[in-house]
Amino acid sequence: MNENIRFKEVLVIGPNGEQLGRLMRREALEKAYEYGQDLYCVAPTANPPVCKILDYGKFKFEAQKKAKEAKRHQQTTEVKPLRLSPVIDKHDFDTKMKHARTFIAEGQKVRIDMRFRGRLITHVEVGQKVMDEFARQISDVAVIDKPAVLDNRTLILVLSPKKTK
Repeated sequence: MNENIRFKEVLVIGPNGEQLGRLMRREALEKAYEYGQDLYCVAPTANPPVCKILDYGKFKFEAQKKAKEAKRHQQTTEVKPLRLSPVIDKHDFDTKMKHARTFIAEGQKVRIDMRFRGRLITHVEVGQKVMDEFARQISDVAVIDKPAVLDNRTLILVLSPKKTK
């Protein structure tokens, strides 16, 4: 911006969007000062570099406003955690399934954790069967984002809602 521009020659765009042509850096700065505005380099990699005469404070404010607006309109998906046990009872399994279906219906992702405590870590295949059964029963409304993976002593499965056309 202004004095920090180190190019000999630049292509200058006026404050109203009109092209002022190729000018030497000093001439471009003088033009910007004539308008009472700043010279800002918008394309430093172009040949020649492109600079625009603009009010830098207003430009920065507008950019912040656009970024804030974009952030407000973006959708965030929350990942709801559920914890299962490798030796889970049928009723508890059904309750967790009901909760998972509710979360999926709301459009949220579900992360199912299965923690192996004590000697249960020697029987990971039992937990894997429970996890596979869970994934099979919920497959009508959800798809597997990340298959069941053992991370230390925890088996983790991530499900997300099926895309509807």
